[in-house]
Amino acid sequence: MEDFNSWKDLLNPEFYIKMGGFWLILFIVFAETGLFVGFFLPGDSLLFVSGIYAVEIIKETFGSTGSDFLDTTLLASGVALAAIIGNEVGYYFGRKAGPALYKRPDSMLFKKKYLYQAHDFFEKHGALAIIMARFLPVVRTFTPIVAGIVKMDKKEFLRDNIIGAVLWSFILIFAGHYLDKLFMEQFGINLKEKLEYIIIVIVLVTTLPVIIKFVFGKKDDFSKYENNDSE
Repeated sequence: MEDFNSWKDLLNPEFYIKMGGFWLILFIVFAETGLFVGFFLPGDSLLFVSGIYAVEIIKETFGSTGSDFLDTTLLASGVALAAIIGNEVGYYFGRKAGPALYKRPDSMLFKKKYLYQAHDFFEKHGALAIIMARFLPVVRTFTPIVAGIVKMDKKEFLRDNIIGAVLWSFILIFAGHYLDKLFMEQFGINLKEKLEYIIIVIVLVTTLPVIIKFVFGKKDDFSKYENNDSE
């Protein structure tokens, strides 16, 4: 069991893996879209690092299957299911109470600009946004809510939700697991000893598009949303 030493631990995927293992990983994945507060927690990096520890995670939770591939598949499947459920909760929240969020004041855990950003992303990419948003931090937290607000067809949302969740979880978890094996066998490099560098690279790669949009994108015209709210 890991001990909480500083707030920096909250940004370290290895901390969650060692502190709560399989079930905490699933909760974080669910919370990112289901509870709308997980956008500040490690997402992509958590999955990648979980892939590196996949065998240990499954062994401690259920007992090893004896196969690296099956252990990794079990982990990725659990994460995909948590991601699907989280998105469905976000979608139904958007259908029921989403419009009120545009009038909600900003707080430490909620920023209205993220909602507008997700709305613009959804408007630009349509249904494909549900799949693409999985790979974009912050945007993936609010896109399901926007899909609910605009009343996207339930069956279409579920279809794209499943596709996006499976792709996201399996790609990142399997990449972490097999890249770790590849680097160890081919170069004698243990990725578990290089996690700080790996996390930095993943965070930069996944958040760079969002940062560029916020910093260099055109100023959003929020009045159209506000007008819709008042109707």
